[in-house]
Amino acid sequence: MTSSKIKVQDFLSVLPLFGDMAPEDLGEIAAGTTERKVARGEIVFHRGDPCVGFHTVVYGQIKLAFTSPQGGEKVIEIIGPGHSFGEALMFMEKPHIVSAQALTDSLLLHVAKGAVFSGIERDPKFARKMLAGMSRRLHSLISDVEAYSLSSGTQRVIGYMLKGEDHKNGDQFRLEVSKTVIASRLNLTPEHFSRILHDLAARKLIAVNGREITILDIERLRDYQN
Repeated sequence: MTSSKIKVQDFLSVLPLFGDMAPEDLGEIAAGTTERKVARGEIVFHRGDPCVGFHTVVYGQIKLAFTSPQGGEKVIEIIGPGHSFGEALMFMEKPHIVSAQALTDSLLLHVAKGAVFSGIERDPKFARKMLAGMSRRLHSLISDVEAYSLSSGTQRVIGYMLKGEDHKNGDQFRLEVSKTVIASRLNLTPEHFSRILHDLAARKLIAVNGREITILDIERLRDYQN
């Protein structure tokens, strides 16, 4: 059991949320943390399940989504390594309002609510980091609403591909999740998303090979985004 806790503490120590925490305080958090490996496609939790802590991703990708009674899905967020989810509902003591599913084989750490509250009492910087993380998520959601309301589908797709990074012609990257998931995240149908990629490729702005994207004309891409 001791070796398992040391391993969890090592995982926690390299995550941004816990990076500045003193070893003894991190040990207390680790004591309330469980390690969970989830296979691709596995459900982490369903909407309505009780929220008794929060998760952080060590590796892999987790999809947060709503599902309608008719089976339609709306992807709210894709959570990657170093990021966490579920904090707000944990503090509100409400059940989960979305479902979480692994998009790839993933390793998660679940930090129990009691360990979080104790950590906040011992280390104010930990509380500030949690607040910063929740604020970033709120800002991202507000930005999404703005994009859905004011941006075209093409602008949303280009924004997703560039992600604010300093790209140049010839840069290549891979869509790490399916086009269906990305389309839902951008509030598009999969067909519309595919048409936009095809149109950008036809205009010689990008080249598309399956999930592989190559930027051909970064300046014109940015012009289309603005």
